[in-house]
Amino acid sequence: MARKYSKGAAKKVKRAMHKRKRGTLKSGRSGKTVKSRKQAIAIGLSEARKEGKKVPKRKKGGRKKKS
Repeated sequence: MARKYSKGAAKKVKRAMHKRKRGTLKSGRSGKTVKSRKQAIAIGLSEARKEGKKVPKRKKGGRKKKS
């Protein structure tokens, strides 16, 4: 079975996770420090997508509205 994510994408996620652990990973829009593991993975995958690495498309409806 073929890989779902490329090795390059895995490297990006690994780097993001490392930055999160050190407390230097920042959110793109607000610039706040990222503490969530899920958010760190999402940032890594997003960066990999921008570089054209093999990553499945982002699922729609991921963001929730504040009420």
